[in-house]
Amino acid sequence: MDVPFWAWAVTVGAVVAMIGFDLLGHRRPHEPRLRESAIWSIAYVSVGVAFGVLVWALYGGRYGGEYFAGYITEKSLSVDNLFVFVLIMSGFAVPRALQQKVLLYGIVFALALRTVFIFVGAAAIEQFSWVFYLFGAFLVWTAVAQARGGHQGQDEYTENGVLRFVRRFLPTTDDYHGDRLMVGVDGRHLVTPLAVALVAIGSADLLFAVDSIPAIFGLTQETFLVFAANAFSLLGLRQLYFLVDGLLDRLVYLHYGLAAILGFIGARLLIHALHANELPFVNGGEHVTVIPEVPTSISLAVILLTLLVTTVASLVKDRRNRAGARLAGHGPDGERFPTG
Repeated sequence: MDVPFWAWAVTVGAVVAMIGFDLLGHRRPHEPRLRESAIWSIAYVSVGVAFGVLVWALYGGRYGGEYFAGYITEKSLSVDNLFVFVLIMSGFAVPRALQQKVLLYGIVFALALRTVFIFVGAAAIEQFSWVFYLFGAFLVWTAVAQARGGHQGQDEYTENGVLRFVRRFLPTTDDYHGDRLMVGVDGRHLVTPLAVALVAIGSADLLFAVDSIPAIFGLTQETFLVFAANAFSLLGLRQLYFLVDGLLDRLVYLHYGLAAILGFIGARLLIHALHANELPFVNGGEHVTVIPEVPTSISLAVILLTLLVTTVASLVKDRRNRAGARLAGHGPDGERFPTG
């Protein structure tokens, strides 16, 4: 795929412009309404889809399919990430009006971090074909861990090493001070809980990148498409958070669907690694072509079907649970209805 410099410049410029618009347009903290979140979510998804249609028209179905497969996978993984974001917001008691700012800066950090990972990964793949073995094995391992519980099995946020380090060496105020990250108290400069929450989001983004970058390289090795799919899937994440906030706990089977997708992509990567094999201790350094590589069209169909089945199954189960709770005289969260 031959991508000219101007195409890179236009794409990066569009992403930066949308980030800038988000930063400038939401300087005053407020709690977004459902209608606002829905409109902006549709707008960002439309931009991502329009970009894929443009790629399809200019470069053909192969690269268009690879972009859409990567975009849908990254978007679905982003929804899974929202579970952790909800736990972080709850664990730090971030006021609803300030959650937009935490998410916005977290997304900017995630995009910058993933861009670095993308170019490092692309360089590694270019030089060492055996990297596909590592990516594939890691995704299969991640899929198994996801299937065993995923993020939904957690009831509270567990602080990681980065956050514990920050808490230990940076004095923090007990209360929030609006949207300020640092305040002066009795001649001392203290960070606010909002700044600590941003560190929590950023360190979580680091872990998410470790999962998502190998996954998308399993669908396309075109650096331009990898960057675009990541960027456009992340840009609407803040609006999506507020749009599906009340729906997240109903997607009880989502982690199984994501586990299946990651396992499928991991297997696809391992098959590709065998086809591109140069390791001397595997088949004498010769390519292994016993198993055919999975076409992008099939990958896209598997991803879409898996997401559809797990979403529908989750909503059906949630509906049955709520109906059963009502019959038993309980609310959906276990509270008892008054009787008599």
